[in-house]
Amino acid sequence: MLEALVGLLIFSFGVLGLVGLHGSMTKAQTMSRFRADAAALAGDLIGTMWADMPRVAMYDSATCDAHAPCKNWSDKVAAVLPAGQPNIAVNNGLVTITIAWTMPGEAVPNRYVTATAIR
Repeated sequence: MLEALVGLLIFSFGVLGLVGLHGSMTKAQTMSRFRADAAALAGDLIGTMWADMPRVAMYDSATCDAHAPCKNWSDKVAAVLPAGQPNIAVNNGLVTITIAWTMPGEAVPNRYVTATAIR
């Protein structure tokens, strides 16, 4: 009888370990998806900027709200990522895109940064 109880206790710890592992895997998968979404959003904006080269300076965060394609993209970032906040810096054709988001239940924001030259 005692051996059966010890076996049940060991089995219970194993199941609890698997449940914890499943939770960790789900969190890592969600974080990975958000990083992939941020990279895709940044690539989307870079493609839009290449197609709109004469107005690249309008994509800077200071003037983004006045330029429809940039404003639409910024709204998309906020919709796709939790607490998503983009920042775009344009300096003589050098573009730096920073996308920050905060995972639910976490205080530290995540960031994705990419830079390219559009001339």
